[in-house]
Amino acid sequence: MDRSKLLVIKNLCAWYTQDKPVLADFSITLGTNEVVGLIGLNGAGKTTFIKTLSGLIDSFILETALWNGAPFSFRDKAFKLNRYTVFAEDHSFRYFTFREYFSYVAASYGKKQRDASELVQGFHFEEYTDVLLKELSTGNLKKAYLITAFALRPKLLLLDEPVNGLDFQSTEYLYKLMEGYKKYGTILFSSHILESICLTSDRVIVLEHGKIKRAFTGKEIGTEKIREVLATDGNR
Repeated sequence: MDRSKLLVIKNLCAWYTQDKPVLADFSITLGTNEVVGLIGLNGAGKTTFIKTLSGLIDSFILETALWNGAPFSFRDKAFKLNRYTVFAEDHSFRYFTFREYFSYVAASYGKKQRDASELVQGFHFEEYTDVLLKELSTGNLKKAYLITAFALRPKLLLLDEPVNGLDFQSTEYLYKLMEGYKKYGTILFSSHILESICLTSDRVIVLEHGKIKRAFTGKEIGTEKIREVLATDGNR
């Protein structure tokens, strides 16, 4: 088993309507401690891939799925206990307060509830910890899930458009958290904001029509290069 490869997906095809695949022959490998950014125009497949990894999409086929070198299913309990997803929009647990939700998630993952006070302060969330999730603004709801995610520290953290709805200070704090997360695991995130991609990613994967068009690593990552690739997609 190659333990340096946290996740290996080969030739994934996923769809909502079978004759219109959203992902086609999609292959990706994630290392054990890295931040990987997904970017692409609307409909490129970013959210669909994250939802598939999160076990929310049944309509897919693939050739290979390896977790820590061993075959697995997206709905395997062992995998689910090692990944947490912050969705672009999430209106579940509406009648939980943040404290109740945070406690529930820790118990569900079989982990001791960590002190999240530093994260709460970093996101300026102090006055909302006992407010029902359904009463939070879009930005504060996103903060509630991000605080939970970074306190939980799963091996694989999936973030779908994590910056959406955040104020400037919270966005800067999120970038700092993402940069330091490699001590705990791997982040795979999607964004349509080039700044988010370029400031935080060790690798950037550009999606086009459900396939990987280009990948950039390290010093190759730059707004102009990525913008050029996206522009050629948009001109089709």
